[in-house]
Amino acid sequence: MSQTMKKVLVEQFGGIEQLKLVDQPLPQPGPGQVRVKLTSIGMNHADLMARRGEYRIASGDPPFTPGLEGGGVIEAVGPQVGDRAVGQRVILSPDAPRLAASGGEKSGLGGGTYRTHYLCPAAQTMLAPPAIPDDQLGALWLPYLTAWGCLVWKQNLKPGQIVALPAASSSVALAAAQIARALGAKTIGLTTSPQKRDTIMALPSCAFDQIITTRESDGADRPWYKDLKAATDGRGVDVFFDPVAAGAYLDSEIRCLAPHGTVWVYGLLGKPGVVNVTPLIRLHAAIRGWAVAEIVAAGPQAFAPACRAILDGFADGRFKQELGGRYPLAEVGRAHEEMERGRHIGKLVLIP
Repeated sequence: MSQTMKKVLVEQFGGIEQLKLVDQPLPQPGPGQVRVKLTSIGMNHADLMARRGEYRIASGDPPFTPGLEGGGVIEAVGPQVGDRAVGQRVILSPDAPRLAASGGEKSGLGGGTYRTHYLCPAAQTMLAPPAIPDDQLGALWLPYLTAWGCLVWKQNLKPGQIVALPAASSSVALAAAQIARALGAKTIGLTTSPQKRDTIMALPSCAFDQIITTRESDGADRPWYKDLKAATDGRGVDVFFDPVAAGAYLDSEIRCLAPHGTVWVYGLLGKPGVVNVTPLIRLHAAIRGWAVAEIVAAGPQAFAPACRAILDGFADGRFKQELGGRYPLAEVGRAHEEMERGRHIGKLVLIP
């Protein structure tokens, strides 16, 4: 067995040229620890932001290794580990890849997941159901826990409620639609073109009841709020779960809210602009922010039941991940370029 591993280092903030694949000694697990040979690493916009220096709360100062999720096969087990064994397929728990906060890059424990092997406490791994393929083990938490944490843990979504999901082609929206459907809610996606709408609706994993397009064929914005109001028989939307919410887009969402409705904002994809929030008063409605870090920071008593519910959903077939692209770890720069283009549907993963 080789005594070295590979990992990606960002040596200074900047473009994809800063992503360097380097060798380092293979870490040996100490008491209570396991070494996981990663089979997949989920990619997220936070990785791009970290590389550019826009997410220092996670990255810290360079050099650092990006990556917030991963999964694979246990390759080595340290002393005092009784409930994990070599050969078991596992997913790193959501609190494992705490980049700057964990001091992982200096200690060799934890840190970013863009690497071939990962050293962590055995307690920070979760056994994976056989239904999840190897190339998806590291691609679950950011989409599914982001959606579950907001819609279930915070919103307490009820059967019969209506959920609107902008950026319907994203891994988070696809996951949110599956979770909302499992709860008995109606799901309406929003995307930019009829072509993208038709592609999403044809996916085996699609859980949208309907998808509405937001732009004309020439790229101009269209009054999609009228379609959304019609789709809800004039009642409006109970929950928007949105990475775009800003400016005119957010104005339209507010116009579509049902009484006591909520716009949850979980991303920063929209361009800032003036928003008329006056209708919120009449509707007794709200705009709230959400980040998956909230449920992770609440500790295992909060995120462990959520993770178990997600894994159970994969085990019984209610949930199914859609991969939009697989890239070798050595092609991490090309993978970042593809994510920046935003043309994919579903989750992008790195394969070590």
